[in-house]
Amino acid sequence: MKEDLSAYNPEGSVLRKAQLRMLEILKTVDVICRKHNITYWLDGGTCLGAVRHQGFIPWDDDLDIAVMRKDYKRLCNILKKELPENLIFQDETTDKLYPLKFAKVRDKNSRMYDPLLSKNLKEQGIYIDIFPIEKGYEKIKTFIDFFYGRAFRRLHHHSGGKKEYFIALIMWPFACFLVYFFRSLIFLSSSDCLIYGYGVSTLKKYQLYKKDFIPTKSILFENHEFSAPANPDGYLKQLYGNYMQIPPKEKRRTHADKIEFF
Repeated sequence: MKEDLSAYNPEGSVLRKAQLRMLEILKTVDVICRKHNITYWLDGGTCLGAVRHQGFIPWDDDLDIAVMRKDYKRLCNILKKELPENLIFQDETTDKLYPLKFAKVRDKNSRMYDPLLSKNLKEQGIYIDIFPIEKGYEKIKTFIDFFYGRAFRRLHHHSGGKKEYFIALIMWPFACFLVYFFRSLIFLSSSDCLIYGYGVSTLKKYQLYKKDFIPTKSILFENHEFSAPANPDGYLKQLYGNYMQIPPKEKRRTHADKIEFF
């Protein structure tokens, strides 16, 4: 008998309200990206949800998009200026305790209790993630992130004690040099290989390829059309294997312990 997955997010439930709030954030960001000719695509579990469920994965409380690094900084600056009053942009430049190397657009009228993020963040509302993508090789990224990502998180008081913090202070200039050096080398190459930006942690180590993402194409997500990777099948197979298979209940995870609306 086919399982009724709608039991996870029935209409009117807290999770479904959160998903619809994320959808509204995505629609706003989509309009801004189209206005400024910035290419983005649904990423990770959001792309999987679009393909397998034509919307959110029923138990998911997360929404991800990705942008090439050449557009990422421009998009961040635009979002800081053009978001409506009910939304706010968040990254390490807006919140000194923010420990991630990717940005979020958050809703001001809610709160997500995420155990992996500091309770002292300025903004803690429902959000969508914006990931930077750039040319690079996953093996090199893994090596660099041992220094760069690790130091960044400790400098933002995400993990480790005082000793780790001072080690990170010493390590940071070297880590930044590694990023600059390898970005300069890779800039000169004609490689089709892509990675998530340096310092962006991923649960799985995998090599991305430009041909799987660009040019993007439209996909239906919650009855709205958004941008998706050029080859979602190839991307999702690499990321999840048999992605059309529903995972067992013990692997259906959410991010927040609790969600509140104001």
